Amino acid sequence: MTHDDFKVKTLGPGEFKSKLSPSSPTNELSFGFVKNDDRVLFNTTLDSYKQGSEVGETPLSFEMAGPHEYLYFNPADTKVAIVTCGGLCPGVNNVIQSVVNQLYYRYHVNKIVGIRYGYEGFIAKYDHKVVDITPQSIDKIHFFGGTVLGTSRGEQDVVQIVDTLSALNANILFCIGGDGTLRGAHAIHQEILRRNLPISIAGIPKTIDNDISFIDKSFGFETAFTIANDIIRFAHNEAIGAYNGIAIVKLMGRNSGFIAAHAALSVHEVNFVLIPELTFNMNGPNGFLNVLRHRLENRHHALIVVAEGAGQHFFDSTTLEKDASGNIRNKDIGLYLKEKITEEFEAKGFPFVLKYIDPSYIIRSAPANANDSKFCGLLAQNAVHAAMAGKTDFVVGHWNSHFTLLPIPISVSKRKEIDVEGELWWNVLETTGQPGSMKNN
Repeated sequence: MTHDDFKVKTLGPGEFKSKLSPSSPTNELSFGFVKNDDRVLFNTTLDSYKQGSEVGETPLSFEMAGPHEYLYFNPADTKVAIVTCGGLCPGVNNVIQSVVNQLYYRYHVNKIVGIRYGYEGFIAKYDHKVVDITPQSIDKIHFFGGTVLGTSRGEQDVVQIVDTLSALNANILFCIGGDGTLRGAHAIHQEILRRNLPISIAGIPKTIDNDISFIDKSFGFETAFTIANDIIRFAHNEAIGAYNGIAIVKLMGRNSGFIAAHAALSVHEVNFVLIPELTFNMNGPNGFLNVLRHRLENRHHALIVVAEGAGQHFFDSTTLEKDASGNIRNKDIGLYLKEKITEEFEAKGFPFVLKYIDPSYIIRSAPANANDSKFCGLLAQNAVHAAMAGKTDFVVGHWNSHFTLLPIPISVSKRKEIDVEGELWWNVLETTGQPGSMKNN
């Protein structure tokens, strides 16, 4: 990574004076308009900063999000499209509503349309009608989960997408979605660039798994592990209600175990957390089944939280399938654990009672909680500020207590994962008491 990898593209210089008044400055510390060279440091530790300076390197940083004094787009002539793609996630409707309200009330942009059912909505053969959006037409959607615009997965023809954007006379497209959606947004930007069109592509990252790189948290994540908190507590009641009771709760987390880890930290009753970032053995002296049996012999109950992507090394990789977004369809590790525990303990005559709970679709379909709702609103506001200033091919994010902008390519360059040598995983081990490793070598 270099400093240049984090430079956000701009369509051109701003020519229209913004009518926003972010503050009434009485001193230099008052909040005001941001400039293109205002930055948020990637690493704020003094040693890291010194090391970068000593070798003559510019410290890595993100562009700071916020309102700009001069806009690229004239609000009176601007038309905006909004699309939501991929799986459901708490807070999508909050983001849609906040984007619309910010455009309509703060920038006085009154030509806003919604694209139905993801990128399919741009393709004529699907016949999904574009809908006009006003603040009044969506004034209650933040009370509901899901997305009022509908969603879909999978790639679509970017040439047809840009053809539709041009036919709509759209100046800005807000793409609300995860890494697949953002890759699609970047492809749309490249086609726009090829045609030399003045259209801004703005990404608002949506992933319940919290696995987008260089963004410290994504909307919906806090709601997800908050709802999981209740489910885990109820599962604990099931476990302690039986002699050698076992409860397995499977949570979302295809490649990263953030929901499982944070949910376990919020409920100090979890005994095992299994995540994609950490492999483990099922059998053997240090394997999971033996460790679980020791737990039951000592305490007569056990609560297991497993992320959906954990333990995929137990399955035949030649039979793996992919979904429409190109993501590998994980085998059900929860059912696998249930089967292996049952086989092992029944074969050895060890008494147990096992309950398996998979609340994944309930969690992702829920409305955002208060803190996520607030976060959605602020992400949307900053995405609108950047797009109106002519920023393009960008994602709005959050880092070191600041809202940031970063290029889409760097945000999807790799998935964010739990560092199993880092503080978060150490905290999980401290809270659960599980072994640091369940491998036999």
